[in-house]
Amino acid sequence: MITQEKQQRNWKPIIKEFEAVLGKNGVVQRREELITYECDGLTSYRQRPAVVVLPRTTEQVAQLVKICDRYSIPFIARGSGTGLSGGALPIENCVLIVTSLMRQILSVDLENQRVVVQPGVINNWVTQTVSGAGFYYAPDPSSQIICSIGGNVAENSGGVHCLKYGVTTNHVLGLKIVTPDGSIVDIGGQIPEMPGYDLTGIFVGSEGTLGIATEITLRILKSAESICVLLADFTTVEAAAESVSDIISAGIIPGGMEMMDNISINAVEDVVATNCYPRDATAILLVEIDGLEVEVAANKQRVAEICLKNGARNITSASDLETRLKLWKGRKAAFAAAGHLSPDYYVQDGVIPRTQLPYVLQEIEALSQKFGYKIANVFHAGDGNLHPLILFDNSVEGALEKVEEVGGEILKLCVKVGGSISGEHGIGADKKCYMPDMFSEIDLETMQWVRQVFNPQGLANPGKIFPTPRTCGEAASASKQQFEGVELF
Repeated sequence: MITQEKQQRNWKPIIKEFEAVLGKNGVVQRREELITYECDGLTSYRQRPAVVVLPRTTEQVAQLVKICDRYSIPFIARGSGTGLSGGALPIENCVLIVTSLMRQILSVDLENQRVVVQPGVINNWVTQTVSGAGFYYAPDPSSQIICSIGGNVAENSGGVHCLKYGVTTNHVLGLKIVTPDGSIVDIGGQIPEMPGYDLTGIFVGSEGTLGIATEITLRILKSAESICVLLADFTTVEAAAESVSDIISAGIIPGGMEMMDNISINAVEDVVATNCYPRDATAILLVEIDGLEVEVAANKQRVAEICLKNGARNITSASDLETRLKLWKGRKAAFAAAGHLSPDYYVQDGVIPRTQLPYVLQEIEALSQKFGYKIANVFHAGDGNLHPLILFDNSVEGALEKVEEVGGEILKLCVKVGGSISGEHGIGADKKCYMPDMFSEIDLETMQWVRQVFNPQGLANPGKIFPTPRTCGEAASASKQQFEGVELF
C-alpha cells in the first residue's frame, strides 16, 4: 500500500535517476509544464502528477518502472491522453510514464497480414502505412486521428466498424510488456491462436493495471472489394432503432451501423457542414456494407427496403470514396461538435441488447426531462454501444455532481436490460463505483487476484477499475480542490 509517509518523499535523487535513463529533456518536472498532463479526455477530473517521464524504447520503460518499484512510487501509463473514463488520470505524487514518443512502426509483414508498432503510434497511421498495398487496420475509434495504439490496447477500444470486425482485442496478436517490477515479457505471438493461457486477452483492456505495452503486433485486413454507405433519416428514434434490429435479424452484418439524434445532427452540421444530414430528421442511421460486389449490391437493396418499411423518409447511398467519407465525417466529428452546444459535456459508454434500443432511448429522454439536462445521443447502434452526451455548464455549482448522477442512472439502466457499463471507453476512475451493479463480490475479488499476480504492490495505475468504499462523487469533489503538489526542489 502507498502510505502518507511514502508520499512525502524527496524527489531530487529520484529525478536524477530518471534523467540518467532519459536525459534532462526526457523528464518533465516544472509545475507549469505538468499542467498538460493533469487529466485525460475526461477533463472534469484533474490531478497534477509529481513527475512526467518520456521514454522512447522498451528498455527505457523497464528502467523507469524498476526505479518506481524500488522506491514504491505509483506510476501511470499515458498515451495521447484521449481516454474518456479517467484511465490515465494521475494520482497525487505519482510518476506519469508517457509513451507518446514511442511512435515507430517497427515492421510491416503484408504477406502474413501483421504490423508491429510501438504504443505511441497513432491509430490512423497503421492504415495509412498499409493502405497503398490494399490493407487496413479495422478498429477505428472516432478519435483515430489522434489516439494511440497503446491507449487502444489499454482500453480495448472499438469504433464504428467493431460490429463486424470486433474491437482491439480481436486484432492484437502479441505484446511485449513491461510488468510492474520492470521485467520485460512477451505474450501472445505472431499468429491468431497460441497454446496456453490467453495472457494477451487478459492484458488488452486491463487499463494499465497489469503493466505497460511497449511493442504491439497487430493484425491487418485486406480491403473489401466493394463498399457502400447508406444514410436513412427517420421522423422517430424508435423507427430507426427498429431498423437496426430488423437489419441484423435479416442476417445482414454491416461493416458499421451508427445512429445520431436530432441534437447531434444539428451540432455536426453547424460545425462541419456536411450538408448530408437533414436537420429536421429526428434520427439518422448510417449503414456501411462491405464485401464482394454482388453481396454488397444485394444487401444494399435489402437494407433500404427494411428502412423504408420502418418509416425512413429518404435513403442516400454512396459507393465512391469521397462521398462515403463525407457521409461519415459528421459522425466522426460528433463528440467535438457537442462542444459547440454547451460549455461542457459528460459522455457515457454503456452497452445494451439491440432489441432494447427503443425502450432505453425513451428512458434516457425521461432522465433528461427529470434532471433538466439535454442529452445528445450518438452511438454504435449495431452492437448497442450507447454514447449519451449530457450537456451542462461545469461553472455552475453542483452541476458536475448532477450529471454524474444522470450518467450513473444510464449505466444502471444498461445493466437492468442485460447490458454492460462499458463498451469501449473502459472503467477508469469514472465508472469504478458502478462495478458492483454488474459484478458480484466474488467476481470483483477474482479480478483483483489477477491484478495482484501482475501487480502485487499495487503501483501500476492504482485506484482504477475497482471500487473503493468512497462515494461515486469523490472524483467530482476532488476536482474542485486546489492541487497541493510536492515541491520538487
